[in-house]
Amino acid sequence: MQNIQITECPRDAMQGIKKFINTDLKVNYLNDLLAVGFDRLDCGSFVAPKTIPQMVDTKEVLSRLNPSNTELLVIVANERGAKEASEIQRIKYLGYPFSVSQTFQQKNTNTSIESSFERVQDIYNMALAQNKTFLIYVSMALGNPYGDAWSPEIVVEWIYKLKNLGIKEFALADTVGIATEK
Repeated sequence: MQNIQITECPRDAMQGIKKFINTDLKVNYLNDLLAVGFDRLDCGSFVAPKTIPQMVDTKEVLSRLNPSNTELLVIVANERGAKEASEIQRIKYLGYPFSVSQTFQQKNTNTSIESSFERVQDIYNMALAQNKTFLIYVSMALGNPYGDAWSPEIVVEWIYKLKNLGIKEFALADTVGIATEK
């Protein structure tokens, strides 16, 4: 039987809040979560500040987090962000939001699925070279409200393509909260 690992993801909620959250408040909150002892904490983004202004202080926040056995994960959307995140020793995981929805991939990372796949290869290689674990968030894994083709088979097909690159860690994301029990 495999172990279950728990990843807490306050980053996703924080980046959606319009009013900037004070850096001290973020640091205190994340330190409280680190004290809980989650396996992983998705705690920041290395993306363009105009895209996600709430995460502009990620580097400072990371520098002020208490030591912990919890592994830190950050999101990157391109090679620049991956390079910047890779330079921070404490970060263990680089996460990339790969969508099976063409519309959402364009909205989220300003690129097509096919270009995103190529980008993933470059970021994955960079992560390996920096001794980081690379994780793919499969966005729209449980449905697609944009009218793009979607099925579980499409999700599995993309996961296999990504797995063939050597990627071993995936998180299925109900990006817009449309999953049902069926």
